[in-house]
Amino acid sequence: MPKVNLLMVAPPAIFFGLAALFYIGMQREDPNALRSAREGQPAPAVQLTQLGAAQPFTNETLRDGEVKLVNYWASWCGPCRAEHPLLTDLAQEGLPIYGINYKDDPEKALAFLDELGDPYAGVGADFTGRTALEWGLYGVPETYVLAGDGTVILRFAGPLTDDVMERRIRPALEDAASR
Repeated sequence: MPKVNLLMVAPPAIFFGLAALFYIGMQREDPNALRSAREGQPAPAVQLTQLGAAQPFTNETLRDGEVKLVNYWASWCGPCRAEHPLLTDLAQEGLPIYGINYKDDPEKALAFLDELGDPYAGVGADFTGRTALEWGLYGVPETYVLAGDGTVILRFAGPLTDDVMERRIRPALEDAASR
């Protein structure tokens, strides 16, 4: 009986094993979507520092009965600048948006809002990143749709675009309003 060399069998076995894992992973509805353990759960507590003149929003604000967005952003974030007009449009439609400035220089953050406009109903700073860890933040920008009771309906990692607004954010807002 011929002897089977393990070095000849291992590479094809590893290849087929990885191919099977990739195939299984691609069976999700949206393979590019980052899953969130927070969806369907209460929004985590916020521990924010004041940014500018207004006091930061609180945990009670996130559970005030209104559908809302929570948006993580930073002045050093190019995609945050690109999505800002869409946030401004949503705010003008009457949707409350709460901003969390992430690991940013306060003066630069305020200059960003002065330059582009402030779409936020409330804003606070997360200089240490502690709140971001609790929320499961991957990076900025990141946007959460919250139902009136503070339940996370959707987490979207990445910049908002017109397509994302129509396919993901607006349906999540409708879902949040129906709860």
